Amino acid sequence: MTERKRVIIAGGSGFIGQNLAKLLTNRDYEVVILSRQEPLDGSYGSYIKWDGRSVGSWAQELNRADALVNLAGRPVDCIKSIKNCDEILRSRVEATLTLGRAFERIEIPPKTWVQMSTAHIYGDPSEKFQIDERSSLGHGFAPEVGKAWEEAFHQVAPKGVKKVIARTSFVIGKNGGAMVRLKRLVQLGLGGKIGDGRQGFSWIHEKDMNQFLVEAILNPKIEGTYIVTAPKPVSNSIFMSELRRAMKIPIGLPAAKWMVKLAAPLILKTDPELGTEGRYCIPKRLIEDGFEFVFEDIRPAFESIC
Repeated sequence: MTERKRVIIAGGSGFIGQNLAKLLTNRDYEVVILSRQEPLDGSYGSYIKWDGRSVGSWAQELNRADALVNLAGRPVDCIKSIKNCDEILRSRVEATLTLGRAFERIEIPPKTWVQMSTAHIYGDPSEKFQIDERSSLGHGFAPEVGKAWEEAFHQVAPKGVKKVIARTSFVIGKNGGAMVRLKRLVQLGLGGKIGDGRQGFSWIHEKDMNQFLVEAILNPKIEGTYIVTAPKPVSNSIFMSELRRAMKIPIGLPAAKWMVKLAAPLILKTDPELGTEGRYCIPKRLIEDGFEFVFEDIRPAFESIC
């Protein structure tokens, strides 16, 4: 009898982690979720409570595993207070370093370590130009978090393990992530463009995100750093108009950037830069590798989730 493949998902109780756990479980993988919070749906994999900072008996779950996927980190959809910024940085770096220490306690490490990162590492270019894996990195809080996150990974990922870094853009899906908030804004008639609407919006559908993670686990050719995004980024204006179209809500009030900077932290309790800034990212390496996207264009992507 063939032994089931085993994948450990650190930080697997969130939107991306639960999507991946469901897909792998349906493909008869053994899935183990390490997380501070128990998943809302416990039917996809076994759950082990983990604080993201301490090495414990859970480390043995890594022994002889086929892959570790590290998604651990505090959500960025929040007010960027000093406390929250500190938690965003620490939750990513400390979890990664702790996983590295766990490798020292096992005999045979996972064959692959897939490490989440962020496309925000490239910053928010003021001009409309395309970013790919060769582009220079940005400056500011989000890029510095991305750099520290990846540096921690390189520091502790052991030799002999296939390493994949996923610089991920905005993931759109039916039942989670920031799309829940965006849909609500559109329903209230507030789904218009922000500012001139020309800031870039890089996105990827949850199905393509899942498929990349599976490819990263199974395909020996997928190795190194990738921008994980759909090949056709759009402007903020187009993104919002297509979302309104999919939701059959024709009108969305536009908002000046100064209005968003005031309202986002006061009313929405989130960071205004998530809407006022942006980037046009191109997954050059995925395109060169022949990755087949289910959704390349934003219109059918929205139609599938609305």
